[in-house]
Amino acid sequence: MTFIPVSRTNASRIGQVDFKNLEFGLHISDHMLVAEFSNGMWQDPKIVPYGQMQFFPAMMALHYGQSVFEGMKAFRMDNGDVSVFRPGTHFERFNRSLERMCMPTVPPSMFMDGLFELIKTDQDWVSGVPGSSLYLRPFSFASEPRLKIKVAEKYNFIILTSPAGPYHSKPYRLKVETEYTRTVEGGTGFAKCAGNYGSSYYPMQLALKEGYDQVLWTDGKEHRYIDEVGMMNVMFMVNGVLTTPKLNTAILSGVTRDSVLTLANDLGVKVEERRISVAEIGEGIRSGHVTEAFGTGTAAVVAPVSTINIEGTDLHIPEPGDGSFQNRVKEKLERIRLGREPDKYSWNHIIKI
Repeated sequence: MTFIPVSRTNASRIGQVDFKNLEFGLHISDHMLVAEFSNGMWQDPKIVPYGQMQFFPAMMALHYGQSVFEGMKAFRMDNGDVSVFRPGTHFERFNRSLERMCMPTVPPSMFMDGLFELIKTDQDWVSGVPGSSLYLRPFSFASEPRLKIKVAEKYNFIILTSPAGPYHSKPYRLKVETEYTRTVEGGTGFAKCAGNYGSSYYPMQLALKEGYDQVLWTDGKEHRYIDEVGMMNVMFMVNGVLTTPKLNTAILSGVTRDSVLTLANDLGVKVEERRISVAEIGEGIRSGHVTEAFGTGTAAVVAPVSTINIEGTDLHIPEPGDGSFQNRVKEKLERIRLGREPDKYSWNHIIKI
C-alpha cells in the first residue's frame, strides 16, 4: 500500500450542505488528492484541502484538449461500512482513455490507495440518506505551459468527491440525431475525454429548444444505427430480449451497462449486443414489440425513456411498471451496493471505517 500524506482542513464545509436536498456536482468535499507528472514519472501523491490551484494560461489542456476523467460512486452500506462500486473496472477504463489521448497512465497503487484514503479522510461526506452516494471524480490533464502543438510532458492527476442525492428525473424525451455526430469509429468515443462532452453541447441545446431532454446519437457514417443516448449507454426491451448496441470505438464501455447486462442473465433475461437500426426501433415501438427503453450510467443508474422522435414523429413507449426489467435490475443493483444482497461478482470494495 502506498503511503499518502494527508493535510487536513481547519474549516470543514460539511455544515453548509443539506444532504436531503443535493444538486448533483454542486458541493465538493473538504479534501482532494493531487499528484504531478514530470521528468517522465509520477511524483508522490498527497491529500490536501480542496481549493484553488495555480496554472498558466498557456496550460496545454486548455489549448489542445488532453483531458480525461472518470465517474464512479461510493455508498454507505446498511452496516455502516462504505462500498466503492467496481473501482478496478473504472481504473482500467481510465487508463485506456489516457492511452488514447497520449497521456501517462496512472499506477494502480496511486489510483486505488489514493482514492480509498481520500474517502476515509472525508468519510462524513458519505451520507446515509436513502438513495444518496458520494460521487468520485478522478481526472488528469496536461498542465505543461506551452503553445507548441505536441504531446505534453507535464500532467496533473486529481481526485475530487462530491455528495450526490437520489436521481430524480421524469422519463426522457429523446430526439434521434441525424445531422450532428458525437464521434465516429476510430475516434475517441470509447474514451472519457473532455472533448467528447464539449462537442455534444450544441446539438443537445437544439434538442432542448424543441422540447426534448436529450439526443439519441446515431453512427457518424450513415446515421442509421443507434450509438448512445446523451452521455449514457442505451438499452431496449425488444420482444422480451434486452437489446443494446454492440461496443465499438465510438461507444463508451459503460460500467453500469456491463453491470446491467450481467444482472440480466441472473434475472433470466436474454441479452443481445448488436447493431440496432433506427428503423427497427421505430417499427418496434409502433408494433408494440419494443416495450422498454432506458439509458444506463453512473449518475442516473437507469433512466427511463418515454418518447423517441424519429424523423419528426414522436413515438411513445409505455411507462415502466414495478415488474419492468429496468426497475427490477435497478433495485437489484442497489441492493448489492448496500449489502442487502450477496455480491457474487465482488463488485463492492469495502472500506472499513
